[in-house]
Amino acid sequence: MQTVNRRGFLRRAGASLSMAAAPALAAGKQEWRNRQSGMHYRPLGRTGLMISEVLSGGDPIRLGNFEHLNLALDMGLNYLDMAPSYGRGDCEKAYGKLLGGSARREKVFLTTKISSFGGVRNQLYKDIFDGLPADKKEAVIRRSKEMIAERGIDKPGYYLEYYPGQRNQIAPAYLSNAMMKDYAHKVDGSKRFREFITNSVEESLKRIGSDYFDIVMCPHGACTPEELDIPETSQTFLELKKQGKVRFLGVTSHTDPAGILRRATTLGHYDVVMMAYNVINGGYLENAIAEASAKGVGIIAMKVAMSVATHHKTLQPTPQWRVEKINRIIPGDMKPPMKAYMWAL
Repeated sequence: MQTVNRRGFLRRAGASLSMAAAPALAAGKQEWRNRQSGMHYRPLGRTGLMISEVLSGGDPIRLGNFEHLNLALDMGLNYLDMAPSYGRGDCEKAYGKLLGGSARREKVFLTTKISSFGGVRNQLYKDIFDGLPADKKEAVIRRSKEMIAERGIDKPGYYLEYYPGQRNQIAPAYLSNAMMKDYAHKVDGSKRFREFITNSVEESLKRIGSDYFDIVMCPHGACTPEELDIPETSQTFLELKKQGKVRFLGVTSHTDPAGILRRATTLGHYDVVMMAYNVINGGYLENAIAEASAKGVGIIAMKVAMSVATHHKTLQPTPQWRVEKINRIIPGDMKPPMKAYMWAL
């Protein structure tokens, strides 16, 4: 695809886009959908899915904001991202209306997420924490803060705030981490994990009007690698896969994306990682990306443009140094978010 065509597409599609990285692909294993001459496609790791290098991010998609995707589909876009937390299910309903039946569904790859899954884990540990004596509570809190500091997950340049409340998710997740050594045996194996995943997938299928998803991301927005270690995730996924309701397993992450990607790669049963990757934090991720690509893990970049612009008023204005950085790398009149997409591509 020529640069001018990429730019034209991005101008039309705007903020509901993310980029697919180009990892390794098993020889001879390719699956094409909605292939158009004006779009470039990249292999999504060992899945064999040949996805358009520009995707439709689901967060802004609603029943009153989806018809622009008809143009995107005409131009060769073939990957639709969604989650039950986007508009409380409105996003998935909008995609269902866009597809309008089984015939058009087979033109695209559909991905949904298991939203609030980390909250299930955190609540199970919080229930235990609430029953501890004061001195043990203090020790757990102290250890959780030490773990955050040791890993440096919130260091400037690596940690970026992409949405209000993102930072508030770190403390509960690491409180859970700090309790794992002594209390994981009381949390692992909980039927709440299995029930939550199953119910979430079933409800998402109803909203979009399909009988399967190509990819299910669990957890949605993991902020610590330990959230990937829950055995019920892979077990429940395999059950749903046998039922023909899901095909591949993924995870998404805004916070500590390198740590999440490394853990997903090590575990082996995660096929895809969708993570915050952009001109600001990219340097922290290169080694993890290379390791994941070598193992055939598919990688999708999100929050590409939000490194230099945001629609969240409480996070405005975007620090000027970020805008200046992308303008130095890509000179010209193109707006900074478009330059950020070009950099990622």
